[in-house]
This record gives sequence, C-alpha cells and structure tokens, in this order.
Amino acid sequence: MEAELLSRLEKAVTRLESISTAAPRSRDFNFSGADDVAASASDPAIAAFDDFMVSRVGRVSAVAEKIGGKVLEASDVLKEAFSALRDLLVRVKHTQKPDMNGMAEFLKPLNEVINKATALTEGKRSEFFNHQKSVADSLSALAWVAFTGKDCGMSMPIAHVEESWQMAEFYNNKVLIEYKNKDPNHAEWAKAMKEVYLPGLRDYVKTYYPLGPVWGTSGKATVSSAPKAAAPAPPPAPSAALFSSDSPKPSSSQPKKGMSAVFNEISAGGELTSGLRKVTDDMKTKNRADRSGVVPVAEKEPQVRSPAISKTGPPKLELQMGRKWAVENQIGKKDLVIDDCDSKQSVYVFGCKDSVLQIKGKVNNITIDKCTKMGILFQDVVAACEIVNCNSVQVQCQGSAPTISVDNTSGCQLYLSKYSLETSITTAKSSEVNVMVPASDADGDWGEHSLPQQYLHTFKDGQFVTTPVSHSGA
Repeated sequence: MEAELLSRLEKAVTRLESISTAAPRSRDFNFSGADDVAASASDPAIAAFDDFMVSRVGRVSAVAEKIGGKVLEASDVLKEAFSALRDLLVRVKHTQKPDMNGMAEFLKPLNEVINKATALTEGKRSEFFNHQKSVADSLSALAWVAFTGKDCGMSMPIAHVEESWQMAEFYNNKVLIEYKNKDPNHAEWAKAMKEVYLPGLRDYVKTYYPLGPVWGTSGKATVSSAPKAAAPAPPPAPSAALFSSDSPKPSSSQPKKGMSAVFNEISAGGELTSGLRKVTDDMKTKNRADRSGVVPVAEKEPQVRSPAISKTGPPKLELQMGRKWAVENQIGKKDLVIDDCDSKQSVYVFGCKDSVLQIKGKVNNITIDKCTKMGILFQDVVAACEIVNCNSVQVQCQGSAPTISVDNTSGCQLYLSKYSLETSITTAKSSEVNVMVPASDADGDWGEHSLPQQYLHTFKDGQFVTTPVSHSGA
C-alpha cells in the first residue's frame, strides 16, 4: 500500500513539474505545496480535476494567449476561478458541513473571483464584451460545490452546471458567429469555452460529485478563508452540534434497528409508555351512544402569515458611468421614461415586472433580462435589442432595429414599424413568439405572424435539411 501511494505521489510531482515548465502561462494553476501534491496523489477526484484543468481550462488559456488583450485577461480570471474551486475541493474533505453563514465564508475565495469577472463586463462596453460576458456568466456553474442537499434551494450539481452554461452560451455563440469567418482564434476560443463546461465540468461532476461534495466528519467545525496555521490545535467537540444534523447514537453497544426496536421498547414499558392513557369501557366505540363514525372538525384559528421577504434589490432607473442606463427591479410602474439618451449609450432592463418603459431617442443596444409582463417601447437601436430569460413581454419598435434576438423566453409579442420590416429576428429556446407588422395601407389592420418553434429534420443527399413545422386548423 505504501509503495503504491509513493508511486502515485511521484507521478503527481512529475506531472506538476511538466505543467510548470511546458507552458508557463496557460498551464500555471498554482498547484503548489506539499498538501496539494499529497491530495492529488491520494485523492482520485483531485487528480482528475488537475487533468481537467490542464486539458480543458488550459486550452482556453492557450488560445487566449494568441488573441491577447481583454480576452486573455478574462481567460486568466477563468483560470483563477477554477483554481479557487480546486482549493475548495481539497479543503471540503477536511471541513465539517457548515451552516448557511459558514458556507458563505467557505465560498468567499470563489465569490471574490466571480465578482472580479463580473467587474470586467461593467462600465464602458469593450469590443470583446461577449467574451467577457461569456466568462462571467459561466462561472456561476462553479457554485455546484455549495450543494448541500435537496433543501438547499439549488438544482442537483449536474443540472446546475448545465443550467448555468445555458446563460453563458448566449454570449459564447455570439463570439462564434461573429468571428467564424473573421478570426479562427476567436472561434476556437469559443469552442474551447463550451468544452470546459460541456462535457468537461459536467462529466467531472457526474463522475466524482453527482450528489455534491462529501464533507468531512472530524475536521474543522468552522471555516475561514485565512491560511492554515502551522500546527493547528485539535478542534473541540461542538456542544450544540452546530454543523451536524446527526442524532446522538444510542448507548447500547448493539442497538436494535427498525420497527422491531420500537415494539420491543413498547413491550418493555418503562418511561416510553408511562405517559399513555388507559382506554376505559366508556371510551370504546361499541359502548358509545354516537356510533356514526363522523369525526368532528375543530375550528382552526386563522393562520397569520408573516410578510414575505423580498429577495429583489432596490428599484433603479439611472445612468451609470455615462454609458449604461440601468432599469432594475421596477414593479407595477407604467410610466417609466428615458428621454435623455444618445446612440453611444445602452439600456439594460433587469428584474422588472408588470411595468412599461418608453425609450425616447436612439440608443446603441437594449437588453431585457429576467422580466415578466413587461412592455418596452423604443425608437431606434444601432446594434440590437436582446430579450433574454423573460416571460410574457411586449416590445415595440417605432423606428429601426437591425437585429432582435429572443433567447430562453416564453411569450413574446413584437411590434415592428414600417421602418423595421427588414429586421433580422433570431430565436433560441423560446416559445409563443408572435410578430405584429403594419398593414400596407394606413387604415389596414396589423398582421400577426407566429414564429415557428417546432422543426422537422430530414436526412437528404448526405446532410440534414431543416424545415419549420406548419400547423393548419379548421
């Protein structure tokens, strides 16, 4: 056993040395320290994660080096985030399962890197915004490590990785489409980004952590982002079992299990049955005057519900950094107006419900994200109007818009003007998308067109031919 462990340790050291010398930037993942090397050698999950980072994340970094600039900067943050996740995986087996506050502290190093990635997308939008947004949105997939059970409010780890990548894939596809025939390096970067998560991270989690991380049972009861001390004192036994939900074990050396143990204790009597009342003759059903079997219903006191705590942030309608109009968390506001805008500014509408926003003037870009029963009325847009993760929205263009994209949205009503009939409309993972177009004459009715959401794929002449499915009714 010792010889096998020593052999695996030597292989791990050899692999880490090759990582540090072969490609200093794209393969430098800070796998340093005796504890890390030992963890890689003794834990197959950590060793597999090291290989995953070198093969998947390393490929993104290698391609980013060819591009340089802000793409390389975003890719370095991606690499830093996966390195932080690796550190958490090493620590998790030496840490008791924390409560909510302890979990927030445990995830702090990872959250700091994710915030760094998000900061790259804020302020003035760069030429490589889609690259930065793809990285920032994808990092939410790494939060699978916070899964502690079905009651934690998260999807299962495998599903969480897939759902998180769907958010980032919208921007990653933009990179792929924009540079497909322009610069092969960018297209290769986009493909490498997708392979990090699908199948990369998804298959890794499926193999080693399908039910979430396995927390330690005898490690530290509290977690901290500070480095470990040289010789930590043994942790005291928690008096209130703060981090453990296990019930105390019975004192018997050979405890009985199952329902047989319950019946044995009832038969033995003692404290277990001391509080039970004896059934007298007048309490028996055969001796009761009322034998209808109807159980009287006692009047219940009305339950007083505590007001629900709003998880949304404060409402916003403001111009940030002179470039971006932020309209966030507006509920039931029918008179929202942006009238002081120009073609260099963008509008970002997030988390609004049952509201109406009017944009007077030409803007560069409009993004509508996670809105419900929202109405948007705008004049002209230079680049595109994007509708993402929405439900039951109505968008009207009174001027021109080169592109309108609808992604992961259910129920979208688009109204085009006579100046925007040549608009290119892109849909993905969306349903109930209808487009209203004006009549040719001024007195005519609007024409309603339903965009297909079902397609027929047939294999013909060596390739698949895709046609929309048309429905005809009586």
